[in-house]
Amino acid sequence: MPTLDMMWVDAFTTQPFAGNPCAVIFDADELSPEQMQTIAFEMGLSETAFLMQSETADFRARYFTPAEEIPLAGHPTIASIFALVQSGRLNLADDPVTASLQLQAGTISVNVTPQAESPIINMTQLKPRFLSTHDPAVVMPIFGLSPDDLLPDVPIQTVSTGTPQLMIVVKDHNALRRASVDDKAYLAYRAQSDFFSPHLFCLQGATEHGQTFARHFGTPPDTAEDPFTGSATGGMAAYLWHHGLLEQPHFIAEQGHWMNRPGMAHVEVVGPREEIQAVRVGGQAALVLRGQIII
Repeated sequence: MPTLDMMWVDAFTTQPFAGNPCAVIFDADELSPEQMQTIAFEMGLSETAFLMQSETADFRARYFTPAEEIPLAGHPTIASIFALVQSGRLNLADDPVTASLQLQAGTISVNVTPQAESPIINMTQLKPRFLSTHDPAVVMPIFGLSPDDLLPDVPIQTVSTGTPQLMIVVKDHNALRRASVDDKAYLAYRAQSDFFSPHLFCLQGATEHGQTFARHFGTPPDTAEDPFTGSATGGMAAYLWHHGLLEQPHFIAEQGHWMNRPGMAHVEVVGPREEIQAVRVGGQAALVLRGQIII
């Protein structure tokens, strides 16, 4: 039976069994989208990455949740580049290298810097787009909260740095901890809106190192909560900088600690608040297993 090599990688951490796990499938050029979707459903992770050759970039990748394809995602990008280095497909000596990665959303640049424990991988996401704003009276009850739980004077807004995500900034950890999803109401609202998934966050780190802490939700067959969401972290950074909620355009974002899968990213917004050019999201990764998948 035909097989493909694969790795299981935890992203946005240097410790196995922390951060966000991703299955990375190598040499997936001959797989159909239907096969990729079936494999992603079998893996049951927030995303599975499929790596292929590219005519326009160094590598091509497609990312699938258990339910659907996603045009750009952060933790599969960190995991994919880490896996390419670990497998020898991307040569990393003593100097930083830059690789181009063709995604469904477009081609992005990824910088890789050697480190003893794990390379530091920085992805440059696409220029942010600030999309629709949403009525707090409609949105907040979907997550078991009220408009009073929001940080005042800033909107609920869809922001995309490759994948449109719903940005909801709440007052504090207390509001964030109380958040939960009414699946039926959420799916109905999502179906008539412009976002892929919701990102709830506050301006308090989970530890003394972080400036933000977030939770990111889904519904079955996708995972109910994502341990770390790199694409939404990029959108969150653009949102915070654009709306004047950050004093500096670089910070540490944290997520997953309440799930016992702590993750951390270094984030940088490029450009003035009125005309952001890009967002960089960087992290490390840890190898959990190597194997083969039967096709």
